[in-house]
Amino acid sequence: MTKKILIADDHHVVRIGTAMILEKNFDDVEIYFAETYEETKEKILKEKFDLIILDIELPGSILKSMVKEIKTISEESLVLIFTSYKENIAIQYIEEGADGFLNKQSDATDFVKAVETIFKDGNYYTTEVLNEMLKGMKKKKPSEILSERELQVFTLLAKGNGNLEIANTLDIQESTVGTYKKRVYQKLKITNLVELLEVYKEIH
Repeated sequence: MTKKILIADDHHVVRIGTAMILEKNFDDVEIYFAETYEETKEKILKEKFDLIILDIELPGSILKSMVKEIKTISEESLVLIFTSYKENIAIQYIEEGADGFLNKQSDATDFVKAVETIFKDGNYYTTEVLNEMLKGMKKKKPSEILSERELQVFTLLAKGNGNLEIANTLDIQESTVGTYKKRVYQKLKITNLVELLEVYKEIH
């Protein structure tokens, strides 16, 4: 099936170079261009794009708010931020809904890999971006990451309660406790109770 890709960048060389790499490495792609943020919005209002390759320095840019606005207009479109900025600003764009982040200094191989991965997995993060995400997670307390119910489950687990005891305490199903427990582990980037206790000790 043909993939529609919108390259939103105000630099002619970047637009043409990016299009050439895409056409050389991918079958069945239709390439569209936008030179300003206003034009980008006009295009996505008229067409449904599978991927939007977005330069955050576009004329008319509203920076990270662009991603949120684009996702509001076209929720299913994947957004790959393609910028000269370093990865340390990636998190704020990912939090707004960007599906990937790539620096323009990356070579053609990395660019192709990014597009392949984003189509296959729905997202693409370089090692540098993942490290930035990890740093961000380390800085945040569980109370900033978890929902109110997840925080209750986290606290009860740390205090030695099992799934059944937590279910009785919170008046929910035992299977629901398992679901919350899984979410707590995912959000805190932990895999077992020992690690959970370490996180709990850090904040108490």
